[in-house]
Amino acid sequence: MARIEQKEETRRRILVAAGRGFRRGGFGGIGVDGLAKEAGVTSGAFYVHFNSKAEAFREAAIASVSEVHDAITQLQAEQPDVWWEVFVRFYLGTKRLCDLAESCGMQSLAPEVARADEASKAGFQAELLRVAQAVVDGPPAQHVPRDLGSALAALAALAGAVTLARAVQDPGVADQIARSTESQLLPMAHASVAAPSAQARRRPRQR
Repeated sequence: MARIEQKEETRRRILVAAGRGFRRGGFGGIGVDGLAKEAGVTSGAFYVHFNSKAEAFREAAIASVSEVHDAITQLQAEQPDVWWEVFVRFYLGTKRLCDLAESCGMQSLAPEVARADEASKAGFQAELLRVAQAVVDGPPAQHVPRDLGSALAALAALAGAVTLARAVQDPGVADQIARSTESQLLPMAHASVAAPSAQARRRPRQR
């Protein structure tokens, strides 16, 4: 591997490790030594690629939202008719139940970005808007938001639901948060399940 390629690979590895470390422990929960150890490099090597922990956090937070964009566009290409439903259920299921280090940065790093510098907020915002625009520009699947405001509201609902579900102690309450959010974002899927009981209530009683 050429030296430049090796340097880029090391930087990428540090960035991925930094994302895991920050999602798991927050900005204050891990230091440069911990980030370097997570990436399998020395602290000196860390500083070859990043001037500070704050710089690594900024890039990791931006990259974590970029991953959401890539996941959405991949789903749009592979399952254009149902991509939105698949994404919503994946987010409220797999991304809610996975280890925090592997969680979605749009959810787990947003509170940290709120305390970060203006450059981190600007970068996070730009990527979030790119994700929302990808939702709007995607194939016209059922229930998918069709304008930027609706897309941002849906992403906020997903991230907020996962944040709350992770914060409660009772798994039943966590599941209820996820199911209720899903029913708001995919109303027809849940209406079809509820229809028989509604019909039964309208059926006249046998004499």
